[in-house]
Amino acid sequence: MLGILFVVSAFILPHSSFAQSTASAHVDVLSKSTDSWNGKRYTGYPKGQPELTVLKMTIPANTALPWHIHPFPNAGYVLQGQLTIEDKASGKKQTFQKGQAFAESVDDVHRGVSGPTPTVLIITYAGTPGVPTFVAQPGEKPEY
Repeated sequence: MLGILFVVSAFILPHSSFAQSTASAHVDVLSKSTDSWNGKRYTGYPKGQPELTVLKMTIPANTALPWHIHPFPNAGYVLQGQLTIEDKASGKKQTFQKGQAFAESVDDVHRGVSGPTPTVLIITYAGTPGVPTFVAQPGEKPEY
């Protein structure tokens, strides 16, 4: 009987130390906005089945992406390098550095321009199935 207790306690006791922790996670809010980076207010999400898309985009150094629009809200985070976003209509520009997040514009023609080193972004789109994440302007190549 003592042998059985030893075997059972040897099996159970080490595994009981794997109890889940009840500690909370630490959160840094990187971006929270009702407006895009250029000050235009978001008016709503597309109707229909939601589809979230998360992209890791790498832009070569000193590269201007094509002029384009986004049909729905999205947000980006600069993992590496820098990104200058340019609004075509107003000429407004804003540069985001490594570690900064930004809220993208909807239905405004704009483009991103990388700096002297490659730029790596994480971009999250809140769209619907079958609707592209970007729409290139006439005569422009696709963004990716």
